[in-house]
Amino acid sequence: MFPFRCVGDKRYVLVMGDLETALDALAAEKSFSGVVRVDRGEKIVVERAYGLAHRGDEIPNEVGTRFATASATKGLTALTVVSLVEDGALELATTARSVLGEDLPLIGDDVTVEHLLAHRSGIGDYLDEDDPELDLNGYLMPVPVHELAETEHYLAVLDGYATKFAPDERFSYSNGGYVVLALITERASGVPFHDLVRQRVCEPAGMQDTEFLRSDELPGRTALGYLELDGVSRTNVFHLPVRGTGDGGIYTTAADMRSFWTAFFAGRIVPPAWVAEMVRPRSDAAEHEKRYGLGFWLHESTDAVILEGMDTGVSFRSVHDPHADLTHTVISNTTDGAWPVTALLTERLDT
Repeated sequence: MFPFRCVGDKRYVLVMGDLETALDALAAEKSFSGVVRVDRGEKIVVERAYGLAHRGDEIPNEVGTRFATASATKGLTALTVVSLVEDGALELATTARSVLGEDLPLIGDDVTVEHLLAHRSGIGDYLDEDDPELDLNGYLMPVPVHELAETEHYLAVLDGYATKFAPDERFSYSNGGYVVLALITERASGVPFHDLVRQRVCEPAGMQDTEFLRSDELPGRTALGYLELDGVSRTNVFHLPVRGTGDGGIYTTAADMRSFWTAFFAGRIVPPAWVAEMVRPRSDAAEHEKRYGLGFWLHESTDAVILEGMDTGVSFRSVHDPHADLTHTVISNTTDGAWPVTALLTERLDT
């Protein structure tokens, strides 16, 4: 395991060099495209960029490049919800039906905000990751992706899915549940969801490069997502909603993720009592080899907290150990690129 508790700067530099060498070798072997960053306390231990942000123009990824994060967005959605609970605009016991009115009639009247946050709602899911036939390289959206730019637009894809089980019966990861949470925050606050996340999470966390961007008008310093389809490298612009919402799609940098974890555990986004509640295990997710709190994956046996996501042309994982004040983040603009690299870091850093 990676010996962080070392004596003397000389040994520390040697170990860091070994990790960088291993990362470079693995990145070359796997043709990794993305950014890797490791922080401990105030020190950036490793910060590396590999591959291309734009293959056509041969623009390289840089350590400050922004990438899509897929389901890692769910942690920010959960914090937005909890901040509204703290302000009294919602309660964990608020039912989805009391906010949705006549929309999405197949969602049971007893499904609450807390059930949705914990993936224990049992509602039917428009993008069910438990489906063994799910193909991330496919065109999965049932409506044209350019029509999914605002959270209310997602009503067209959420409807028509029958309940899977009674609320709180068990854990079942739900993308649709987090889109419903985004709808609930908008309607309860009167503020668009994308603005809520910026105001309630990104600004207090100092995440200046984190934003819900449109995939068809990406600004500079932002990576396009890529997949291999029919032997050709293509972007993911036709595969994902043009702009994400509560279940995924925000763009960020590795540096912003370090800022996020620091602010979260310092109680600058929601008060410390809520931080503790959000990282309290609610479910054992044995099939994922992890546990789950409210919006956050939790290591199966340690106090490490995890945000991760995978989508067409996107893979992301950020792990934070609050006791060691250690963060490692891997962001890739390919579907599977992050996993070998984050596995190496997990092994070497013992997280």
